[in-house]
Amino acid sequence: MSQSLFLLVFTVLLACNKPEKVPVPDPPPVLSGPVKTWLALGDSYTIGQGVDAAERFPTQTVNLLRLAGINCSVPFYIATTGWTTQTLISQVESQNPGTYDVVSLLIGVNDQYQTHDTTGYRQRFTGLLEKSILLAGGRKANVFVLSIPDYSVTPFAASSDTARIRQELDWFNAINRQVTDLYQCKYLDITPSTREARNDLSLLAADRLHPSGAEYRKWAVRLAPMVEVVVR
Repeated sequence: MSQSLFLLVFTVLLACNKPEKVPVPDPPPVLSGPVKTWLALGDSYTIGQGVDAAERFPTQTVNLLRLAGINCSVPFYIATTGWTTQTLISQVESQNPGTYDVVSLLIGVNDQYQTHDTTGYRQRFTGLLEKSILLAGGRKANVFVLSIPDYSVTPFAASSDTARIRQELDWFNAINRQVTDLYQCKYLDITPSTREARNDLSLLAADRLHPSGAEYRKWAVRLAPMVEVVVR
């Protein structure tokens, strides 16, 4: 095989082995009018572990809002992979952000993974939701809670007790939904969507644990109209 032909074959093989990325359009031009702000609180599912920054669900939602004519800034993130509710509480207190037009909250998977009890989760999540309302300027309708994804369907969890993981996540999600409803904030149940990864690995990032940009896109498509109603 000639050197040029070898390089061509090698390049093609490399291209075939690259993880597929969800097409993310360039953000629309900045629009006129007041700029809406977004604070994204959470863990790996908010910071988008395993995907590009443009593929995170808050960023994709903001781009959809811009396409709808709403001038929204790039989200500000207080979120890191591995954070529990207690970690997030500490980080929010430490960073002491100002008020925002939109606050999203998705937290709890690491509480479940680290076998924290549900009673403690209820207390900590309630405190975080109360803080989120304050950070949204007291506007409950401007706080959006997302349910915890179900990682039991991922290859990462294949050797674990997946039935137990799913049941425990259902318990944690029942709590965050009850608390969200009690405080009259918005709730988006994305857990059923994440379970589709059992039969569709394109919905997972290369680590075969976290969602891909395509999965985050599904969340953004559902979340954008909910946010639009309160910020337009």
